[in-house]
Amino acid sequence: MRTGIILMALIVAACTPGAPVPVQPYGTYLGADTRLLDDDLVNFQVRMSGQLGPKSLTDYADCVAARYTLVRGYSHTRHVRTNVYEEGGVQVADAIYTISPTTPRGANVINAAEQVATCEAEGIPTL
Repeated sequence: MRTGIILMALIVAACTPGAPVPVQPYGTYLGADTRLLDDDLVNFQVRMSGQLGPKSLTDYADCVAARYTLVRGYSHTRHVRTNVYEEGGVQVADAIYTISPTTPRGANVINAAEQVATCEAEGIPTL
């Protein structure tokens, strides 16, 4: 019983917005904000601190976009653009993706289920 309570507390703490989640030795994931711009166009702002490069941020954004796509009941997302910058010592990726129930045309198409599995295997948070 006690183990179940502790496990539940850890799950709730992990879902608390704004709670830093240290996962990689080179950076700390600081959360993501999501804004629906249109029915199929979504903006994600992900934040990290630590010694990292733009690829860490874009990987994190891809992971968050993929999970969001699955939550919305879609199967694919397509990366449109990402701007990376630093704000108050925190690295930020401001990324836009389209989401789709079928494979969209164009480059940078992500199979959401496959991407989430990769993110989980690599220890990158999704949502």
